[in-house]
Amino acid sequence: MAEFRDERRGSIEVWTIDGEERRNAISRALLAEFEERVARVSRGPETRAVVLTGAGERAFCAGADLKERASMSDAEVRAFLAQLNRTLRAMERSDCIFVAAVNGAAFGGGTELALACDFRVMAPTAELGLTEVRLGIIPGGGGTQRLPRLVGAARAKDLILTGRRVNAAEALAFGLVQRLAPEGRLLEVAVSLAEHVAANAPLAVAAAKHAIDEGLGLVLDEALAVEQRHYETVLGSEDRLEGLAAFAEKRPPVFRGR
Repeated sequence: MAEFRDERRGSIEVWTIDGEERRNAISRALLAEFEERVARVSRGPETRAVVLTGAGERAFCAGADLKERASMSDAEVRAFLAQLNRTLRAMERSDCIFVAAVNGAAFGGGTELALACDFRVMAPTAELGLTEVRLGIIPGGGGTQRLPRLVGAARAKDLILTGRRVNAAEALAFGLVQRLAPEGRLLEVAVSLAEHVAANAPLAVAAAKHAIDEGLGLVLDEALAVEQRHYETVLGSEDRLEGLAAFAEKRPPVFRGR
């Protein structure tokens, strides 16, 4: 049984976690399918962006499936977390762009899933939170590392050590999300953002994504070297020549990803 519903809009795919009854929680079955999906869109240029959301209005993803987790051994939990971290890193390393359309509650692993996306768009009534300390654990899917890189150490400690939930307005003020969608227009806003990115030269988008991510945490000279290395990957591309020609001819460019 599929754990996601699919919709294709040109070069963009919309993946809806189809587990509304369990608040779209991450089960082992869902994680296995998700890992396969990330690998598929990363293998070729057919899909330039993925919009990820949850079924219904209550939850984007409520984190790990705690009912399933209760029956798992320590070894199984470790294996689950290893797979989760492997999949989230595959998203970040992919040339594909990922947009989280946060339609409802995103707690624990749900927030970690959103943090691994390139963009986060949030509905007005949605909430985010790394609430693990309330359960006697800590974030295990990269939350303690990605969140401070995004909002700073002080704000990350405020959220992680209290385990409190953050509403849409505070998430935007913190820089935790990039867009707030008007009521009822979440998917429209998220897909529009994905379309704006996908309309650009795919090699350039991928190179810029990786230059930003790889340069984080490096001293400036090292980070500039990373940028230069990625610049070289697009310098000789057909897309660069097409972009220059289209500009000179005052027409929209036709990028082919080569």
